[in-house]
Amino acid sequence: MDFCFGILFRRHYRRLLLKELGKNLTDELLYVGDMIKEHPKTYQLWHHRRVLVEWLQDAANELQFTEKILQIDAKNYHAWQHRQWSISTFELWDNELDYVNRLLEEDVRNNSAWNQRYFVVNVTTKFTDEVLDQEVKYTLACIRKAIHNESAWNYLTGILFEKDLSKQSDVIDFATQLYESGERSSYLLAFIIDSLENQLELKCAEPETVLKKALYLCDSLAKEHDTIRSEYWKYIARCLADKYGSSPSSSYENAHQEQ
Repeated sequence: MDFCFGILFRRHYRRLLLKELGKNLTDELLYVGDMIKEHPKTYQLWHHRRVLVEWLQDAANELQFTEKILQIDAKNYHAWQHRQWSISTFELWDNELDYVNRLLEEDVRNNSAWNQRYFVVNVTTKFTDEVLDQEVKYTLACIRKAIHNESAWNYLTGILFEKDLSKQSDVIDFATQLYESGERSSYLLAFIIDSLENQLELKCAEPETVLKKALYLCDSLAKEHDTIRSEYWKYIARCLADKYGSSPSSSYENAHQEQ
C-alpha cells in the first residue's frame, strides 16, 4: 500500500471510529496538536485537525495554535493554510493585521507574512484608494529598512497591479531617489522597468527615450545586477524592443547606452 495513501486511510478510519464510539473530540484535538508539533509538515495531520474543528464548530484555539507552530518555522505552508482557513471560515479577522504587523516588525523579509497581509487586506477593507495609500506608505517604509527585500517589492507591485504604475508619483519619486542615490538593487531596477513599460503602454510623450532607458536597465540587470537571470532580462529587453521600438534590432543593440 502506498505510504501516503496508508496514512490517509488510517486517518479516515480513525475519524470513523471517533464518531462511532462517541469519543471526546476536544481530547482528539489535543492529541493531534501534539502530533503536529512533532511532525509540523505532515499534511494528513493538519487535515485531520481541520475536520475536527469543523465537527466541533469551534476555532477558538486555532490562531494561537498556528502562531506557536509559526514561531518554530515561519514559512510552514500547512500552518499558514490552516490559519487562513480558520480565519475565513470562522470570521476571525479582527486582530490578524496586528499579528502580521508584529511579524514584519520582527522580520521585514518574512514573505509569508507579506502574503498574509495581502490576504487580510484584500478580504476585509479591500484596496480602496485610502487603504491603498496607507499600504503604499507602509511598504515604502519597510523597503527603506531593507532595500534588497524582494518580498516588500513584490507586495508593492502586487497592490499596484491594477493601477497605472507610472502615475503613482510618490512611488516613482521614491524609486527615482533610490536610483539617483546610487542604489542598484535588482528589485528596484525591475520595478523601474515595470514603470517605464507602463509609460510606453500609455503612449508617453518620448517613447524612444523611455524605451532606451528600459533597455539599458535590462542590460544592466543581465550583465551586472541580476546575472543569475541574465537570459530572462535579455528576453524582456527583446520583447520591449519588438513591441515598442521603431527599429527593434537597433533598439536592442543600443541598450547599453545610458541616458
